[in-house]
Amino acid sequence: MEEIRILAINPGSTSTKIAVYHNEDPIFVKNIKHSSEELAKYEKVVDQLSFRKQLIIDELNEAEISDNHVKAIVGRGGLVKPIQSGVYEVNDAMVADLINSPMGEHASNLGGLIARDIAASLPDAKAYITDPVVVDELAEVARITGHPDFQRKSIFHALNQKAVARQHAQQILKKY
Repeated sequence: MEEIRILAINPGSTSTKIAVYHNEDPIFVKNIKHSSEELAKYEKVVDQLSFRKQLIIDELNEAEISDNHVKAIVGRGGLVKPIQSGVYEVNDAMVADLINSPMGEHASNLGGLIARDIAASLPDAKAYITDPVVVDELAEVARITGHPDFQRKSIFHALNQKAVARQHAQQILKKY
């Protein structure tokens, strides 16, 4: 049976967390911290792409993690246009959203971009995002704000919320 690994990338405002999994088991976990001075060099968040990608590659090389077994690279979903919860392969339209930031600029926008760049350099690897912060599953009544000119937008830590909900549902033997 072929060994398949997953590289998870979680870019945040002051760090980039990475992990390599064999199935559900983490085999390498690293929190790469970024100083304000390092990040101040970049005018926009998207300008940090090459910098953060190279740090990830350097950490994987230093840990002697062979990338020829990595078949999926999953980046933290950024501020793309609102979508349903799920796993999405990074495509050109998503890349345009992540670069142009129509929903806002945030370090999480780098997740899909870094994932796609790394996947492009590996044989048979694909890039994905999962449950980005713009997951929109609100009922229409939940959009009401109390002012007729404003509607509530769905922006939250969907990845965390969904993971905790799935874990709890499994513990109490319920479907989520």
